[in-house]
Amino acid sequence: MKVRITVFLLALAMSLALTGCSKNSPQATVIKKYPVDSMEGIITLSGVQFDNDISSDGKGSLKITATEPTVVRLFETGDIDIENARLDYQARVRTEGVEGRVFLEMWCNFPGKGEFFSRGLESPLSGTAEWTTQGTPFFLQKGENPDNIKLNVVIDGKGTVWIDDIRLIKGSLQ
Repeated sequence: MKVRITVFLLALAMSLALTGCSKNSPQATVIKKYPVDSMEGIITLSGVQFDNDISSDGKGSLKITATEPTVVRLFETGDIDIENARLDYQARVRTEGVEGRVFLEMWCNFPGKGEFFSRGLESPLSGTAEWTTQGTPFFLQKGENPDNIKLNVVIDGKGTVWIDDIRLIKGSLQ
């Protein structure tokens, strides 16, 4: 009986994996990547330093020490010419002794309309957590093409946060 269940589960897993790789499945594309291997391009420098020792990819990360609630502005993309898509801002995040919550924040600027945001409040981090992938989506309809995107990390409290391997991923709206 155990063998049948194991074979069934293995076949189910293989079927799901193949379905996800089919030609007809919507593919996600990394359109911007910020590996955070240095301080280059980082906007907010106060309370932020490059950490060679702690990293999700072995090449260093940003270490943020917050003594009060703060928004750390990481990068701005400029115009990336994207519309009618799901835009995901993802990053690897680690925390230590965070009192409060930590989440990603993305601001999209639309010419003539202003700025709109998306925040990863579904699963914010707090306390001490090892590297985890955090994210927040923004759904762009046809004709909605931001001319700039701001990528932030919000520390709604205090503590230490590391961030690494930042990506903007374009996916299908479905």
